[in-house]
Amino acid sequence: MQTDTISAIATANGIGSIAIIRISGDSALSIAKKLSKKQDFSPRYATLSTLYDAQNTLIDESIIIYFKAPYSFTAEDVVEIQCHGGYIVAQSILKATLDAGARLANAGEFSKRAFFNGRIDLSEAEAIAGLIEAKSEDGAKILARQMKGSLKEYIENIRDEIIHILAYSEVSIDYAEEDLPQDLISQIENKLSKLESSLESTLIASKSREGLMQGFKVAIVGKPNVGKSSLLNSLLNYNRAIVSDIAGTTRDTIEEQVRVGSHLIRIVDTAGIRESSDEIERIGIERSLEAIEDSDIVIALFDGSRVMDSEDKQILSLINKHAKDKEVLFVKNKIDLESLFELKEREFDLELNSKDSVVSLIDALKSIMDKSNISDEIMLISQRQVSAVQNTLSNIHEAREPLLDQELEIFSFHLNEAIKEVSSITRPFENDEILDKMFGSFCLGK
Repeated sequence: MQTDTISAIATANGIGSIAIIRISGDSALSIAKKLSKKQDFSPRYATLSTLYDAQNTLIDESIIIYFKAPYSFTAEDVVEIQCHGGYIVAQSILKATLDAGARLANAGEFSKRAFFNGRIDLSEAEAIAGLIEAKSEDGAKILARQMKGSLKEYIENIRDEIIHILAYSEVSIDYAEEDLPQDLISQIENKLSKLESSLESTLIASKSREGLMQGFKVAIVGKPNVGKSSLLNSLLNYNRAIVSDIAGTTRDTIEEQVRVGSHLIRIVDTAGIRESSDEIERIGIERSLEAIEDSDIVIALFDGSRVMDSEDKQILSLINKHAKDKEVLFVKNKIDLESLFELKEREFDLELNSKDSVVSLIDALKSIMDKSNISDEIMLISQRQVSAVQNTLSNIHEAREPLLDQELEIFSFHLNEAIKEVSSITRPFENDEILDKMFGSFCLGK
């Protein structure tokens, strides 16, 4: 347990009804006593207190709650001061805690202390960080489950299974001169197959629901002047993009966030895709292609009042090439005008006038995103966790051949590597520098 005392503002910067200053460490209680001039604080009871700075000047009247070690988030003595919100009051109290002997906490240092003191593991820490930035209600529910240890329990079960298989191997190494019974190899193979199946299902489920964690990204694509910017403005319900009849008005990607149902999504209005000699427009078109590849959902917009031309065919070709594994909505726009456009190989998913109503498109987007809804399946919530499971699977695959050849030392080596990889999701055998980098991505006061 670390002996220095840290302090930070734990609420978002800005004006609000309350702000919270969090203090953790051996001197947390004595600092609270010094600021409040009170000596008695019952653990977990809210105490109304007047706070003073080092010059004995009144700062604010606040609520102080004391959490006695080890029954706190960090497993250290923790004091939380709830003061009136705003820019000045919270900063004044924070300064008073620093003057009284605390130091300013680094980003994520409270969670890091909770990890080192055994209160949480890395999967729970990542769930806490993810919950703060959750982009959907379903995503928040998954993260809340993981914060309570659901992923930890799953990983521990996987780890125990691998250790159990490793025990078979280690015992059998002592009898290397003798052939292993065929039924023993079959038992080990069956156990490995079940592990692979479980881990692969978790990977597939996690990748299919990435949008729940990071927010779904929706790209609007089409040739110039089909109404992409008008559609973006209608979805946002305000004029974000410039709209004109001049082809190529949007020369770069425009990205905005909007809530659709229970999801916070990122909508990208791309530059019209066509052949262009203009250097700036050409760069914008390249970024549009990148937006297609990075998106979860593509809205392919076509002008229903014009006959299909070579630029429309280019759009269809690019979608077939760059959006094969994505959800694509084919949308006919400008249906208030004479209909001249026809898709030859498929029907339009939607027909609308982007300057009028886009309710049908919003409903379609919501339906697609709700397909990734919450279930009881375990989900990996970070690239770090995904990589660890992929590496675990790779080592299990690599272990199969030496098992069949009864090269048990090599088989055991791969299983040991698999154990290290899967364990890294919860409590890795890694150096402090890696942990510093991970917890450093947390917000200040967390």
